[in-house]
Amino acid sequence: MTRLTLLAAGIALALVAGTVLAQRQVQTLDSGWRFQKSDAGAAMQPAFDDSGWQAVRVPHDWSQHEPFRAEYGSGNGYAAGGVAWYRRSFTVGPEQKGRVARITFDGVYDHAQVWINGHYVGGRPYGYSSFEFELTRHLKTDGSPNVLAVRVDHSRQMDSRYFTGSGIYRDARLSFTDALHIAPWGSYVTTPTVSATKAAVKAQAELINAATSPRAFTLRTELLAPDGRVVATRDTQARLAAGERRTLTQALAVNQPQRWSLDTPHLYTLRQTVRVDGKLVDQTDTPFGIRTFRFDADTGFTLNGQSLKLKGVCLHHDAGNLGAAVPVSVLERRLQQLKDIGVNAIRTSHNPPAPELLDLADRMGFLVQAEAFDEFTPTKNKWIAGWNVGVPGRQGYGEEFVQWGVRDVEDMVRRDRNHPSIVMWSVGNEVDYPNDPFSHPVLGAKYRPTAPPASDLVRWGRPLVEAVRRMDPTRPVTAAMASVEMSDAVGFGNLFDVAGYNYQEARYAADHAKFTKRVIYGSENRHDYRAWAIVRDTPYISAQFLWTGFDYLGEAHQWPQRGADFGLFDLAGFMKPRGAFRASLWSDKPVVYLAAATASATQIASQSGQGTPLLDQQKRAKVAEHWNWPAGESIVVSAYANTPEVQLWLNGKLVGTQKAADAVEGILSWTLPYQPGELKAVGLKDGQPVAEFALHTAGAAARIELQRVALGKDGVEQVAFFVVDAQGHRVPGAANRLRFDAQGLEILGIGNGNLADVDDPRDAEHAVHEGRGLAILRRTDSNQPPARLRVTAPGLAAAELSF
Repeated sequence: MTRLTLLAAGIALALVAGTVLAQRQVQTLDSGWRFQKSDAGAAMQPAFDDSGWQAVRVPHDWSQHEPFRAEYGSGNGYAAGGVAWYRRSFTVGPEQKGRVARITFDGVYDHAQVWINGHYVGGRPYGYSSFEFELTRHLKTDGSPNVLAVRVDHSRQMDSRYFTGSGIYRDARLSFTDALHIAPWGSYVTTPTVSATKAAVKAQAELINAATSPRAFTLRTELLAPDGRVVATRDTQARLAAGERRTLTQALAVNQPQRWSLDTPHLYTLRQTVRVDGKLVDQTDTPFGIRTFRFDADTGFTLNGQSLKLKGVCLHHDAGNLGAAVPVSVLERRLQQLKDIGVNAIRTSHNPPAPELLDLADRMGFLVQAEAFDEFTPTKNKWIAGWNVGVPGRQGYGEEFVQWGVRDVEDMVRRDRNHPSIVMWSVGNEVDYPNDPFSHPVLGAKYRPTAPPASDLVRWGRPLVEAVRRMDPTRPVTAAMASVEMSDAVGFGNLFDVAGYNYQEARYAADHAKFTKRVIYGSENRHDYRAWAIVRDTPYISAQFLWTGFDYLGEAHQWPQRGADFGLFDLAGFMKPRGAFRASLWSDKPVVYLAAATASATQIASQSGQGTPLLDQQKRAKVAEHWNWPAGESIVVSAYANTPEVQLWLNGKLVGTQKAADAVEGILSWTLPYQPGELKAVGLKDGQPVAEFALHTAGAAARIELQRVALGKDGVEQVAFFVVDAQGHRVPGAANRLRFDAQGLEILGIGNGNLADVDDPRDAEHAVHEGRGLAILRRTDSNQPPARLRVTAPGLAAAELSF
């Protein structure tokens, strides 16, 4: 490694005195890591020989890189845990001497321990917390190698109800600052008053003087408009003693502010600079939004004074075949898919998300409920043999909660409090689930006297709520409650500014009358029409968060099913019929869509476009997006539409026209004998076509098709692949195994949306499911000729794509 290659791209490396090294320098540590899945006891020592270890890039999730096995447990998606080490060496020159060096990790699952040059600098048990440690005292600045070592202990591999991943699965960064600098996450900006003509801005900067002598300085704060213009400036002169840490507050104002909203997510920049004797020594840029919002017990939610329903989904942090190591472009595509069907809010279930997801929410216009925990203490049940099957395990974060809970929630808020997208902080998900672990006599015959008392919910919850309010008094605190009855019996629900109800729509009216000041919203909801209708038609219910936006790994049924299928989109990102149903309810654009099922099925599809939740998947009769059915069958055709009228056509002949008022729980339906060909729905407004959707009977599989579904801004390519007939129609029953020949590309993961697919996602051979799948690839060298992907299969015409 060349000298100072760790410095950030875009920072000039010419070491001109008084220029580069006067400022903050940050580098993402993505390459150069060595990895070993074992507990090599001396691996923290600089002299340890890691030459035989695997070279990896960070983010890295070893759980997705090892064979899946039934004995690993259903909760975590039958994925491997264990203990592993990461090591990385780098050199630093004498020009960095006297500066403060830090290592930052956005997420390591879990029980991370960090050493530099054999010196232990700290650890963090919670796998979702971002954390940083100072390296300065033990760093070599003479050009000789520094060795960074990280031990990750996920030996408690069945420690979660859902997939976690293992390893350094989010970004890591190395930074250098002057001894006088703004603290990590030390910038904080709020907008106390906002009108159409003026916004008051309150800016805080927490400063540290790590020098051995006092330092006088000037803190300058500039507000930059979305177009980059400086629209307000404030200077404050101050002095810090040696070792002192202090927060300075400045008041500024913006005239004619461009307010952040879902449709116009305007972002300003808070630029804070520190100068000593006129010389710049530190600078941070913090994006923020100018907006107002309010939750009201009677009128619901308003953003910038406008009433708004939160049309939300819950999201886990994995991305199917990628596991927990998710590139930002994959997150962006997923959020865009949700936005395209009308989703405007995200709940980060059930842990702090990657910072990149919140950055995207800010830029794309989403509202966010940021959530901290899935359990307090003791731990919840962790299912091993299958969801709610057999004897559960009881390992998990609850073992660390008493020591770390307040610190972890503080760090979540401190890291993320400048994001305009965040409108709620949640301290927990279903921590009040009856008898898992807490109980109370209000449960009647289900009460378990030997279980921990429900009063402990208040004991553990109150310090979290107080911590959130200390760190950020501008947003409400909430929790997603599973048993409002039990929570209210002990006063847990009274801790919160807004009350999240999970699957308890039946309580809305009575609780609104009983608790007249309580703000009630749906923090977790099923997909059925009636659950949405009550939100749509009830002014005081402001939100619904569907479980879930995408299928996710873990919380699985019995082997080999590795995930849960509650999503609007499957693991590979293909929209399901229930996603189209949701678009018909939530989208502002004209929507018409068709799905079908046999009328003779023993279990008919539910009105919401999703199958009845039977454990036996083979007995599940879900509506499907295809027109390949047994000859002579009677077929129920469902149309999801938001147009005033819908016409149904079969092979050019009009089957019938129905009006929106004819819909039963949001769905129009026809029953007709199956005929192969084209089935088409046309959405009409004022008698004119405004939307169209068609299904075609597919013939025999003939060829492979490739479709680039997202631009590779970060060097990551997302390519959908299909098995189609001679006319280009997807063959819904195709399960061909395809061969992927990638030149200039690394396979990050290949998936097909099938929850029971246990193939290695990085293998060059993979099957399609329902005639399709998704390959996620990373360019290995941008300086080489165009990268190429060629996909082949016996009996099918091959496909090729160049980048």
